[in-house]
Amino acid sequence: MPTKFNATANYVLEDDTVLLRPLKIEDLEYLLPYAVNEPDTWKYSNVSAKHADGMTRYVETALKNRAEAREYAFIVYDKKSGEYAGSTRFYDIQPQLDSLQLGYTWYGEKFRGTKLNKHCKFLLLQFAFEELGMERVEFRADARNQRSIAAMKSLGCVVEGILRSNMPLEEGGRRDSIVLSILKSEWENGVKEGLRAKL
Repeated sequence: MPTKFNATANYVLEDDTVLLRPLKIEDLEYLLPYAVNEPDTWKYSNVSAKHADGMTRYVETALKNRAEAREYAFIVYDKKSGEYAGSTRFYDIQPQLDSLQLGYTWYGEKFRGTKLNKHCKFLLLQFAFEELGMERVEFRADARNQRSIAAMKSLGCVVEGILRSNMPLEEGGRRDSIVLSILKSEWENGVKEGLRAKL
């Protein structure tokens, strides 16, 4: 029987490639170099973590939202390089609807285009569907972010549509967001094994 989401639990997910553990304030030292040296990482993000003050706000907000049981952020550790690679989280968690969103995912430049993301997503999706009992996992991205959209499609996500002008951009204006999802039935009937084969 699946257990319901518990924001105070210490969820640690890992395989032979990656380890995801709860983000904590002390992790700023591992993530700050990305914020300072690779600010373009957040080009398409509505919540930017670029520069030292941006990353500090990013982590503090993630921890506040976890305390309110609205989000659960992880730091991503790449076992092969022995380095912290980035962050990802569950958000818009709705236990009463057996639904959540998976996002706020970013990695340092050297980890992009590797299989790290697929390993992370496999662990997170497996946990969401098989441990938390979710029926639906949703993904969103800036509709211009073709790299991110391609990565989500490669996981087995189904495109649902575009939310037009649904959020402001840091640099001004508004963005369209693409919505994708994976359902529990899809995970059980092909998506899980298809993704496992890509690992």
